[in-house]
Amino acid sequence: MAKTTYAGMKLKVNTQPKEIDVNGNQFNVFQYLPIEDKYDLVMVTLQNCFENGIYNPIKKDMFFHLYIAYMYTDIAFTDKQKEDPEKVYNTLESNGILTEIINAIPEEEYNKLFEYMNETIELSMRYSTSMGAMVSSIIDDLPSKAQEAVDILNNFDPDQFKAVQDFAKAANGGRDIQ
Repeated sequence: MAKTTYAGMKLKVNTQPKEIDVNGNQFNVFQYLPIEDKYDLVMVTLQNCFENGIYNPIKKDMFFHLYIAYMYTDIAFTDKQKEDPEKVYNTLESNGILTEIINAIPEEEYNKLFEYMNETIELSMRYSTSMGAMVSSIIDDLPSKAQEAVDILNNFDPDQFKAVQDFAKAANGGRDIQ
């Protein structure tokens, strides 16, 4: 049996789209998104839905599906339109376009993306509550806190400290304070 080489297979990334029609509007839905684009989709979704130490589930749903529409279709969105993601999401969702896009993506492709996102959230939350994360945070904050301490020492004015001591002594009925 002859040995098959990767180069000899002459493979290319599958870029075949599926053309769909929604309310008389035709556009393409790509059947595969390269892994680097999947990574970007998941990470930008998570960046946009992280609030106060948690991943907001409503924003997670909105941004995840918006980025699917942006990256899996050839629908042209302007930068101005993208500045109001809630409006774009509401319009696409209420007109059934998001559902049609999701239905046109192979189920395995969609499920894999969703799984990547949820696993990343789970790992992130698990790490953020670990001892390693706490130690890392302390180490990361240490240089700035040390600089703050140096600044305080460099700006220390013994005359101001003497005035504070005198005030405290007066407030203590003239008795010395230790």
